[in-house]
Amino acid sequence: MFKEPRQETLFEWQMLGDIAAGRPHLGSTTDVAVYRLMQFTLRDVIIQEFDPVTADRLYYKAGELAGKHFFRNLITQRKDFPAFVKELQELLSTLKIGILRIEKADLERLEFTMTVAEDLDCSGLPISEETICTYDEGFISGLLQEFTGRPFEVKEVDCWCSGDRVCRFDVRPA
Repeated sequence: MFKEPRQETLFEWQMLGDIAAGRPHLGSTTDVAVYRLMQFTLRDVIIQEFDPVTADRLYYKAGELAGKHFFRNLITQRKDFPAFVKELQELLSTLKIGILRIEKADLERLEFTMTVAEDLDCSGLPISEETICTYDEGFISGLLQEFTGRPFEVKEVDCWCSGDRVCRFDVRPA
């Protein structure tokens, strides 16, 4: 499942396992620091072994794959955009991923400006003059691709790490 070479992804939602059976005492939650420990050490090793551009590309692709599977397995509102956004906002908040807000929406052109407050990936990190939420870019792209059937290009334009208090994403069809 994880060790065979391949060109395509084989991820399936069931690979997340039966968390209730496997963690009867600890449950399904963990500290944000533990999530960031995994994310940032993995990113650091990818940069060390390859380069920052490769790390960004891989994180975007992983986020995109996660967004697609998140949509397929957790989203029920698949036709009406406002209902989809409302359900997504509730899920992201309930799962403590972040607080999503749509600042601008042009449904005809499928162009959006979205923000995520209290973002799991970066809120509270030191200012570094960088936007770092590449995984989130891919995640949003994957969600919207599944909803619309069209690929999207998502770019973070503001980040906690660049001095803002929300992560802001420009979203456009690819």
